[in-house]
Amino acid sequence: MRAFARRHPVWTGIIALAAAVALWLIFAVWPDGLEDAIGRKKVFLNAFFNGITLGGLYFLVASGFTLIFGLMRNVNLAHGSLYLLGGYIGYYVADSTGYWLLAFPVAFVVVGFFGILLQMLVFRRMEGEDLRQTLVTIGISIVVADLMLWGFGGDFYNINPPEWLSGPMDTFFVTAVKSNGEAVYMKYPMVRIVIFAASVVVGVAMWLALNRTRIGMMIRAGVDDRDMLSATGARIQLVFVGVFAFGAGLAGIAGVVGGTFQTIAPGEDIRFLLASLVVVIVGGMGSIPGAALGALLIGLAEQFGSVYFPTYAVVLTFLIMVTVLAFRPQGLMGQG
Repeated sequence: MRAFARRHPVWTGIIALAAAVALWLIFAVWPDGLEDAIGRKKVFLNAFFNGITLGGLYFLVASGFTLIFGLMRNVNLAHGSLYLLGGYIGYYVADSTGYWLLAFPVAFVVVGFFGILLQMLVFRRMEGEDLRQTLVTIGISIVVADLMLWGFGGDFYNINPPEWLSGPMDTFFVTAVKSNGEAVYMKYPMVRIVIFAASVVVGVAMWLALNRTRIGMMIRAGVDDRDMLSATGARIQLVFVGVFAFGAGLAGIAGVVGGTFQTIAPGEDIRFLLASLVVVIVGGMGSIPGAALGALLIGLAEQFGSVYFPTYAVVLTFLIMVTVLAFRPQGLMGQG
């Protein structure tokens, strides 16, 4: 951060000013004039927290995608299908057993196994052939989407969380002040806060695993020079199969998360594949912190856009991507 501040003092000042304004908007009591201009603070805070929690969901999907696409250079455009498959599996496990938490490991294992099949039967035979990988995985995603439509129908599914996560929780954010001077505090769904906290834990654990463990060193070395790592006796194919399975399993877990505070339905696979692509482009390929930053920016842009610029909400998301590509083509936290 200090190096960035020394190289870009103007941008550092702009970012610091924007952060100060954002903190004031979140924590301060808004004057009447401001509410007349941009609406109630409660609406603003709901859009803010919805954007953060949506960013947590995008991160779970995109982190698996950035492992497979950014680190291993495998163009897996069937990643959205893995998300949707995990959502359907999670719904039926939670609905049939009554245990919401059981849906996560089951979806992780089943979708991870599907990822192993993809890596061994498709990507291992097409290493370095990006165009073939793209075309084949597009075909796989179409076939899998039709199979899921045939098997699960076109209905919308929602995974019900347990009772201890149902309902809102009190926060310390003031949304208004009554005439008698009593503060009104914001309430927010407990399940969204818990899931966002879990996504933060997953992100930190992934970063530590890639940068502080031997297996992470092997993954990064295998990406940089696969032949040299193989010469040391490391079983590089086994490592890559494990990484692919883990990335696919994360998409399955994200499907359960998405089915919990949104819905699972046909078409969600395309939506989350596009979101993953945008997040990876904005954050930088192969960067876990970049995926987190990109997911946060895209989640906030979608939610604030839907509230304040409903007609241009989609345009706002792609405007962020175009701006990043114009000034930093490798992504915000990608290696130059």
